[in-house]
Amino acid sequence: MASKGKKLKIMFLGGLDEIGKNMTAMEYGDDIIVIDSGVRFPEEEMLGIDLVIPDISYLVKNQHKVRGFVITHGHEDHIGAVPYVIRQVNAPIYGSNLALALIENKLKEHRITNAKLNRVKAGDKLQLGSFNIEFIHVNHSINDAFALAIHTRVGTIIHSGDFKVDFTPVHGTEPINLRKFGELGEKGVLALLMESTNVERPGYSLSEQKVGESFRNLFKDAKGRIIVATFSSNVDRIQQIVDAAVMLDRKVFFAGRSVETIYRIATELGVLKIPKGYAGNIDQINNHKDDKIVLVTTGSQGEPMSGLVRMANDEHQKVGIKQGDLVVLSASPIPGNEKGVSRVIDQLFRKGANVIYESLNEVHASGHACREELKLIHTLVQPKYFIPIHGEHRHLMRHAQLAESLGMPKENIFVAENGACIEMNRNFARLGNPIPTGAVLIDGLGVGDVGNVVLRDRQHLSQDGLVAVVMTLSKENRQLISGPDIISRGFVFVKESEELIENAKDVVRDVLAETSGQKMTDWSAIKMSIRTKLRNYFFDQTKRSPMILPIIIEI
Repeated sequence: MASKGKKLKIMFLGGLDEIGKNMTAMEYGDDIIVIDSGVRFPEEEMLGIDLVIPDISYLVKNQHKVRGFVITHGHEDHIGAVPYVIRQVNAPIYGSNLALALIENKLKEHRITNAKLNRVKAGDKLQLGSFNIEFIHVNHSINDAFALAIHTRVGTIIHSGDFKVDFTPVHGTEPINLRKFGELGEKGVLALLMESTNVERPGYSLSEQKVGESFRNLFKDAKGRIIVATFSSNVDRIQQIVDAAVMLDRKVFFAGRSVETIYRIATELGVLKIPKGYAGNIDQINNHKDDKIVLVTTGSQGEPMSGLVRMANDEHQKVGIKQGDLVVLSASPIPGNEKGVSRVIDQLFRKGANVIYESLNEVHASGHACREELKLIHTLVQPKYFIPIHGEHRHLMRHAQLAESLGMPKENIFVAENGACIEMNRNFARLGNPIPTGAVLIDGLGVGDVGNVVLRDRQHLSQDGLVAVVMTLSKENRQLISGPDIISRGFVFVKESEELIENAKDVVRDVLAETSGQKMTDWSAIKMSIRTKLRNYFFDQTKRSPMILPIIIEI
């Protein structure tokens, strides 16, 4: 029985109204568990930012309650923030062999040695404080993916993780454990939290087996090298590429840091199987005939520094694209990456490659459930309350509408946003007080030190450039001793705008003349005046507003 007055709190630190940055916390009494700890890749306006992670200030404040981090699977949007989070909240981490191997690799890169990693497998049960967690096998685009049945004193909560219903998964992997979902539904489920990424897609997701057939058909007709770009974490996809290559007696090479890491980890774990003699060293690729090569690389999302993009731009040290190459993009663009993917496809065609991508052939199968698969889980589980997760707002709304169409009362559906706290007991569910939330920006080694002000400055610099005004003044009477010199970066080319620059120098001289002879102890007022007068002058002359940086050397 639930303790009198206690409520279960479900709190969303990321993964709502966005794709990525997945993190959900559940709290009951003095116990908190955290599900996933993911990153989101920066938007275009986040200039110079490498990653975006959740704001975990609530967890830091309540870290004495945190019993553990439970990882559903090893994708970046579910594990990428672990090295940053674990420095502040060092609780035990529970996940599959593959997920923890990937996390362990990240922790080594970050030189974190005190993390407590605990391996679990499908079917295991785990007691963390007042939470009893069951790990349920599901299919996804990475091995060892889990849904979670979280048994609490107020009822059972199901967290779907990322999943699809694939009745013909590859290489002996079992289909999703639908029987377990049915059993839980029969016993009664208080709330279902289910991913919404593909809710707009009708029907069923393509089986991974179908992609293997496409690879075999494409590869057998190729005369030159075969280059396949895919998500590095999709081990099943890489295995199918390997199988098709071996069938045609081609050696497999790997290019790109993340795919090389996955290759090493997955083969060590026995998840990826490559027959002896068929794994090639990228340094030796040019010693093999073109019709004996299959290259697996990164770059399916058009990332500027990825293997495929560097090959297309002749910037890769080992491989360049040439006439007759077959290039397969075995992934669909993540929202926001469409332009980058389109650019790399165009460049590959310019180089003479034959490019195959999803819209031309069945070379990619999504790892996320489409509408009919989502309906199946809803029907099996029959929860009292439903909370759509993992998606932009339109995805969450469409999933709420789908649940309502299946008979779920509208008042029992919660379309939440990051920071929301949903409180529930056996007999009620309601929105509670929100928790602190937001995006923490990662730039190099800096965590959270780049905020809106810095981003605004970067955007300003990228749009209008910088003008630095350098001058030497007398500390006693503000007399100009040398300068002003004007340096322009990203605004105008000085040699072609001599009149504009000379007139700008006169503007600065006029400002200095107005205060000449006065003793100076603080230069901020004169710098502000220079900024204001120059900004007005440049805008009048060019209709641009560069960032203006006065530099005063006092003598």
